[in-house]
Amino acid sequence: MPARLFDRQDVFRLVEQEGAQLVEVLPPKPYEQAHLPGALRIGLRDLDEAAPGELDPRRPVIGYCADQLCDLSPRAAARLEQLGFRQVYDYVPGKADWLAAGLPREGEAARTPLAGDVADRNVPLCTVDQLLDDALAMLDETGRRTGVVVDDEDVVVGLLRHDDAADRTEGRVADILRPGPATVRADEELGPLLERMRKAGLPTVPVTDPEGHLLGVLDREDVERAIARREGAAQ
Repeated sequence: MPARLFDRQDVFRLVEQEGAQLVEVLPPKPYEQAHLPGALRIGLRDLDEAAPGELDPRRPVIGYCADQLCDLSPRAAARLEQLGFRQVYDYVPGKADWLAAGLPREGEAARTPLAGDVADRNVPLCTVDQLLDDALAMLDETGRRTGVVVDDEDVVVGLLRHDDAADRTEGRVADILRPGPATVRADEELGPLLERMRKAGLPTVPVTDPEGHLLGVLDREDVERAIARREGAAQ
């Protein structure tokens, strides 16, 4: 039975350390739009004919499809084992998980900036038990009006806005944090995202991976500039 991979870091390890081969089993159009770096595309119905010639049976093979609800990759992995491949893996969360985490991509989408490409990775981080005056001083030093409140594993739990503190400096971040902020994934398209930010009155929004870990912060002005540059380049 093919091994199932749920952690994208396991995919990295197998590719980097064991020379694993990546195979996308989706139709041509989604593959051309975006695929994992170096991945081949072999359709499910083409495996019997193409796999023996295009894949090295001595190296691991990692198949993937759209997401966890797509059954193409587990079916492909099962068939590859029947064809004689001994180290076969199914990357269960698939391409949706990879792109949402802001990892490198190839294809047409690689030429179009997404949320993860524009997000500022140098973000002031706060913890709930941090002294408020220390957190505000950090915001002042970095010139930012908003800090992201995270737990010990950098999972986003809230936002700290400088304006919320007013003249208050005593206490801890937990006393005035804004819990449960809206977040977006790294593969969000900028146009629709900008409209949502405008409608919700959001000056900033954290970008997180599917596990809620902070990847960066998007300022609305940065999104507007990125869209303007893209439109200007297209003219």
